[in-house]
Amino acid sequence: MEPGGQLNFQAVLEQAQRMQEQLFAAQEELAHTEVQGTAGGGLVTATVNGQGEVVNLVIDPKAIDPGDPAETAETVADLVLAAIRHAVESAQQIQAEKMGPLTEGMPGLPGLGF
Repeated sequence: MEPGGQLNFQAVLEQAQRMQEQLFAAQEELAHTEVQGTAGGGLVTATVNGQGEVVNLVIDPKAIDPGDPAETAETVADLVLAAIRHAVESAQQIQAEKMGPLTEGMPGLPGLGF
């Protein structure tokens, strides 16, 4: 506030613009950050970017039992889901670390959560 109780709107606008630039930079960094989640002792590895998008999935051939395709399919599906969940949890933690200080006290910002 300026002397006399007047709010300096120019300073407020400049601060808001700086915050917006910081948010965009953090979102860009998150888009290029990748984390991995594994399941089944490494039989399945999911790679997720910092925005929670699955960008890669690797299934070790050892996870496949040709003698029991139905059981294998169910097991692999469970392992894939577990690996993705693990990776997404890691991505959420990174997102909270990067975006938390910038979005603190700013409810309702779109596109910042999973």
